[in-house]
Amino acid sequence: MLALPSSRLVPSHHFPKTHLQKTHTRNPTKSGSTSLTMASLTSNAHPLDRKSSLACVAPLEAILFDIDGTLCDSDPFHYYAFREMLQEVGFNGGVPITEEFYSEKITGGHNEYLCSILFPDWDIERARQFLVDKEAMFRRLISEKIEPLKGLPRLRQWIEKQGLRRAAVTNAPKLNAELILSKLKLTDFFEIVVLGEECIRAKPFPDPYLTALEKLNLSNEHAFIFEDSVSGVKAGVAAGMPVVGLGTRNPEEALINAGASFVIKDFDDPKLWEALEEIVKKVE
Repeated sequence: MLALPSSRLVPSHHFPKTHLQKTHTRNPTKSGSTSLTMASLTSNAHPLDRKSSLACVAPLEAILFDIDGTLCDSDPFHYYAFREMLQEVGFNGGVPITEEFYSEKITGGHNEYLCSILFPDWDIERARQFLVDKEAMFRRLISEKIEPLKGLPRLRQWIEKQGLRRAAVTNAPKLNAELILSKLKLTDFFEIVVLGEECIRAKPFPDPYLTALEKLNLSNEHAFIFEDSVSGVKAGVAAGMPVVGLGTRNPEEALINAGASFVIKDFDDPKLWEALEEIVKKVE
């Protein structure tokens, strides 16, 4: 058994028990039609008023979720896998990466982007293989210890009662996404899963969220997003939807600066339920 070292990012309840994861903008409409323009969307565009209310999406029709760090607290396992494997290949002179480096440079990034950030001098196939191996290590780490983020079962019940549409939208590789959704028993909860690697551009560009809206045949005017990373928040905001930030690991200030309407600590946070109640009251 490989024991995880003590770390602020790896709390004791996460220790594994077994072995050791052209520029287009679309405007979706109710009819599902999609108009494409050559307008350039910057990663820090923020077309929405920043406020802690979600009433602007009433009547609410759909909620879109990121997966990693949003449905579960998976970042400690990603961090550990990156730290160990990067040290093995002599990254940063063999000095282990810090939590701050992981948070600022890695979290939320899709693997093709990370190839260029972490290994600019490597052959691209070697860099890709490193990340394939890292994801395999992540899956071994997380397979026995994954738990839903606090309050997720309560939120799921509310969503199903309201009859809302839902999609999972992630930069994670397909095998990671499938494993997490399966372990959390959410495979049947989501109508669709959109992978950043299957889109023209991954987060922080809006394409994955716009693709989800297109597949659901819904407008961005009646949906909002849950995201835990700066990259994901920027993607959601650029897609024209309010984003509720999850302060699972990333600083609240960073998420707000990226455009999050407000930040919650988990799905039991009173701020979230006050906002959901406001949506319901607005349509009554």
